[in-house]
Amino acid sequence: MWKPGWRNEAWSELTRLFDLIVIGGGITGAGIFREASRAGLRVLLVEANDFASGSSSRSAKLVHGGLRYLANLDFKLTLESVRERERLLKQGQGLVMPIGFFFTDYAGDWPPGWLFGGGLVAYDLLALRWRHRHIPLAEVRQRFPYLRVNRLQGGYHYFDAQTDDARLVLRVIEEGQRDGCIALNYARVETLLSDREGEVCGVAISDRDPGGIGRTAEVRARCIINATGCWTDELRSQVGGRRRLRKLRGSHLLFSAARIPLTEVVGFIHPRDHRPMYTFPWEGATLLGTTDIDHTLQPSGPETDPALDLAEVDYLMEAADDIFPDLKLGEDDILATFSGIRPVIDTGQINPSKESRDMVLWNERGLLTVTGGKLTTFRLMAHQALRAVRKHLPGKPEFNESTRVLDCQPGEVDLPVDLAGERRQRMIGRYGNRVELVFSGSRAADLTSIGGAESCWAELRWSAQNEAVIHLDDLLLRRQRIGLTLPRGGLDQIGAVRAIAQSALGWDDVRWENEQAAYRALIGKSYSVPGRSYEEVHSPRRCICPEISS
Repeated sequence: MWKPGWRNEAWSELTRLFDLIVIGGGITGAGIFREASRAGLRVLLVEANDFASGSSSRSAKLVHGGLRYLANLDFKLTLESVRERERLLKQGQGLVMPIGFFFTDYAGDWPPGWLFGGGLVAYDLLALRWRHRHIPLAEVRQRFPYLRVNRLQGGYHYFDAQTDDARLVLRVIEEGQRDGCIALNYARVETLLSDREGEVCGVAISDRDPGGIGRTAEVRARCIINATGCWTDELRSQVGGRRRLRKLRGSHLLFSAARIPLTEVVGFIHPRDHRPMYTFPWEGATLLGTTDIDHTLQPSGPETDPALDLAEVDYLMEAADDIFPDLKLGEDDILATFSGIRPVIDTGQINPSKESRDMVLWNERGLLTVTGGKLTTFRLMAHQALRAVRKHLPGKPEFNESTRVLDCQPGEVDLPVDLAGERRQRMIGRYGNRVELVFSGSRAADLTSIGGAESCWAELRWSAQNEAVIHLDDLLLRRQRIGLTLPRGGLDQIGAVRAIAQSALGWDDVRWENEQAAYRALIGKSYSVPGRSYEEVHSPRRCICPEISS
């Protein structure tokens, strides 16, 4: 929890020597920060933009066991992923949730259904849970009436998990702060500091908060870890590191649940290039993805908020139309778009999807870089990185892979009666031990949905007051996800949002108007179909469920 005045207090503590500085506030940096704090180390995490504002709020939202790694016979990685998925499901209930996964079996697809089914046998054996089965055609058509029926032979059903990736990052960081460590967003590393031997020993940072612009500090530590994701090479260049990463863009579309009504994941093969695709319910909307193309700087938006292009929209809509032809989906049905950049090792593969997603560690003149890997195994990645610098840490702490990923959730909690069942568990998962504070003093109106989204007004107020919000997009795109799941980035609700959030954030009218204008421009540039402005208000569409012939 970031209390009022937290930022000035944090900056005042930067004169001390830290045991570890973590650069990067995505899931990788958050995991390192948390595991180092468990070991009793003095840790500082700095992020140039907002926490999880890079790839860690733009992932596929799936916490999975790495089924595709079995195709490369990488049983170790799959086993690690399966075990971490199970830990997250048990320890993050409400934040990491099981979800059924149905993969279609069409005649002529590759891999063929029988081969996919064989992979699921190994998948469940590694998880020590037999949960997959083949679904015959008649049952598939009953459960998923909108699927294309031509060449459909049946399918396979199994279980993985999904999460709100940005909320997972925030909870991990917040738990690290409870141990007395410091996490600063909008604190950009301008320069790496070196000692007389040329070894990295600190960072020079600048404050990018509008209330603290011009503030700088030189901070020193025993160890420096670079966990900046797709910006990894830019930081490594300061110690002479050559470029080693390939930036790949993965883009997604979001639709209303009324237009694509699903209760679990549907996986299928894209008709054009035979890449695996998926669509599933997420935060009250339906998500479809993903692309996998080389990313270059775009004039249409800043690097921190990459945008998809029209070719990607066409590719994704082609997939949607192929798998759900009777729904007659069009671009007007798209609620939002988002794109993330995957940092992968550049081995020169012609097909971007063939590049390795494995985690790597590089130690260059005292700067340890950790990159690659996947969201599911962030804790194991943190342990590997910390072991690599262990000899430089006081007490040479051990990092036990059997420890918890997330702190114990509260048992009996006093929440309003309106928060019951799945909704109650969702709130506990998102806010952990702070959940009672979030809803303390809430009225019935505070518990109502924001425009039909999963979030309620009490959550919005809490985030504005206590979750390190510096800009409006922090609040609407990452703390609460209404910028993605409501039409036009949630701007139809902006008056009600302002009534609650402006005073909680302590912004005057000029600051609010500037933030609102910047947010509107950002939604148009990076979260909408290219060329579409906020002012293009689409007519509400009635969900017409076509009759499916037997």
